[in-house]
Amino acid sequence: MFGNNMMKKLQAMQQQVEETKQRLNNVKVTGESGSVKVEVNGNGVVLDIVAPDGLEKDELTDHIIIASNKALEQANNMKELEMAKSAQGLMPGM
Repeated sequence: MFGNNMMKKLQAMQQQVEETKQRLNNVKVTGESGSVKVEVNGNGVVLDIVAPDGLEKDELTDHIIIASNKALEQANNMKELEMAKSAQGLMPGM
């Protein structure tokens, strides 16, 4: 079904994807809402949450959700770009 050349391309693409995931582990993006900051890596893993003392629970929760979603959106966009770069040239039409 697959020729030897296609198998090599698939293996190369898989290796590129793994290398990209490793690089994205070292990239950090931050989302902010008010004075709350959420830091995630390029793979969307939350690394840190910074919030000032004195915020009410509901306000703090709202800010954490908003900041998290902003950071995760940035991480997802970055990941999509990096994965597309990894596949470029290996698979026609990607």
